[in-house]
Amino acid sequence: MEFRHLGRSGLMVSEISYGNWITHGSQVEEDAARACVHAALDEGITTFDTADVYAGTRAEEVLGRALQGVRRESLEIFTKVYWPTGSGRNDRGLSRKHIMESINGSLRRLQTDYVDLYQAHRFDVETPLEETLRAFDDLVRQGKVLYVGVSEWTAAQIERALKIADEMGFDRLVSNQPQYSMLWRVIEAEIVPLCEKEGLGQIVWSPIAQGVLTGKYLPGQPVPAGSRAADPTGSGFIERMMGDELLRRVQELKPIAADLGLTMAQLAVAWVLRNPNVSSAIVGASRPEQVRDNVKASGVKLDDETMRRIDDVLGDVVERDPAKTVSPGKRP
Repeated sequence: MEFRHLGRSGLMVSEISYGNWITHGSQVEEDAARACVHAALDEGITTFDTADVYAGTRAEEVLGRALQGVRRESLEIFTKVYWPTGSGRNDRGLSRKHIMESINGSLRRLQTDYVDLYQAHRFDVETPLEETLRAFDDLVRQGKVLYVGVSEWTAAQIERALKIADEMGFDRLVSNQPQYSMLWRVIEAEIVPLCEKEGLGQIVWSPIAQGVLTGKYLPGQPVPAGSRAADPTGSGFIERMMGDELLRRVQELKPIAADLGLTMAQLAVAWVLRNPNVSSAIVGASRPEQVRDNVKASGVKLDDETMRRIDDVLGDVVERDPAKTVSPGKRP
């Protein structure tokens, strides 16, 4: 496993991290989830990403139990706040009240005294940004949070937050967590240039495009039973990538992966990691062998010719429009 700095901070993270959106506390049994976490640890992954809202807070609980007995100093544990975690009107958003209560709940569920990175899971248009950033800064001062970041914010929102932090002397954001893959490149136009300039690293989710880039979905064929596309909790993200033309192009990537001795999933993760602004690529798993397969992408260096071949195959099926964002009703 290779390691990278999280943005311009001093924190080192494994360039492949383990995320438990969907899988822990909902899709798979706890024994299987624990096996996946231990497989990640065995393969050198030290960075684990979750969120309070995943599986209605159960994902944090499962991850906390799975990591018990592991030396805390050797781990980087990331979580997020924003989405509703209760029925009350203040059980959501980025108000000071919700942030302070949410971090305490996350720490309790994760069975730790602090998280390495606390992320604003979405931008909150109903809360003054100054209020959110001051609450984050206070958590850093209290030692409950070491670094702060955001997830799925626009370039303009990130830029505004950095300006306020600089003016008010708050801890700056060190990371952004966007969707990014060879099929979904919307961050390249505005977000990556800004983050390179300001010292934020990308912690990208869905580098395998919800499994589409494994090549298991075939044009004109039924969705395989038990796959992500067949699961209603995850299909909202994947349905826009299930057109026959896109799936046909993905099949044409197989010879490129074969020439490099890689699986399709390894090629997809290696492609994401080629971007120098990417600090880590998040992979999920419902089986330990999926973890072991994906981590083999660490250290793979794709050359310019391979990148050109990929672009020639995918052509106009790639999404690049920076106005396209993840559906506000979904929670990666």
